[in-house]
Amino acid sequence: MYDETLPTVEQLEVDELVCWRVHTRHGELLMTQQGAQVLSYQPHGEEPVIWLSGQAAYQKGKAVRGGVPVCWPWFGDLRRNPAEIQGMHQGGPICPAHGLVRERDWTLLGIDSEGPAVRLDFALDTASEPLPGWPHAAELKLSILMDEQLRLTLSTRNTGDRPLAISQALHSYFAVSDIQGVEVEGLDDCRYIETLEDWQERKQKGPVSFRGETDRIYLETPRRMAIVDRAWKRRILLEADGSASAVVWNPWIDKSRRLSQFAEDAWKGMLCIETARVMDDFLVLRPGEEQRMVLNISSTPL
Repeated sequence: MYDETLPTVEQLEVDELVCWRVHTRHGELLMTQQGAQVLSYQPHGEEPVIWLSGQAAYQKGKAVRGGVPVCWPWFGDLRRNPAEIQGMHQGGPICPAHGLVRERDWTLLGIDSEGPAVRLDFALDTASEPLPGWPHAAELKLSILMDEQLRLTLSTRNTGDRPLAISQALHSYFAVSDIQGVEVEGLDDCRYIETLEDWQERKQKGPVSFRGETDRIYLETPRRMAIVDRAWKRRILLEADGSASAVVWNPWIDKSRRLSQFAEDAWKGMLCIETARVMDDFLVLRPGEEQRMVLNISSTPL
């Protein structure tokens, strides 16, 4: 007899992309093999926690707007990364923002379930699948565990014979009722780089609120942060391990008009808090060394 409390995993094609839809007693998740990208996540009886653009395009070779893209082996503009990260790239002048793995098909290693939980494991081996302009050997893995919460683990192992320098991020888009009415707790007294004002360094005072375009790199971040959304009467809890930096981003009105796969008013309902290893928090792996970056996502009522 079918037990609806046990998790189910369905493979499907959404336009050009191979995807998986996961159902558990706690919620539903959609992800795609391209980029090993979580696309959406919604606990039962709640609004979505992970935001996916209503204009998202599911095309091969193009990152999907929303979800949790994996940014690796650099974050953002390569030219804004430390010299050690820039020096790893040995190709031509074209260096796409956020690295080289968002638009690659990853390998599904396996799907496992135990009781009400389900885990999907994906991998990308740059020795067997070289990245353009980045001639280094590394094994990249992403594990997605879904039970009462969503747990993402990004692992990098240096399989080459030289030190490997990378920056990285889990570029998480969170769904909110209205960006103008939410706050981010946990960053009080953190240093941050205000990228919209000549990359000046500043210090956060109190919770983060939003009154315009926001693009900040927070440094020496705590393990726990929270998005407080009083209109939806919930708190989205973020707990990171293996990371000491984070990016807080919302494009606001003008930039929204220039973004692909993004409605003009979509800025109102989303907020990116990107668990990261960036700036001075970049990662250097010795030959054979492996490091993990973990993000746990859950929600609780206010």
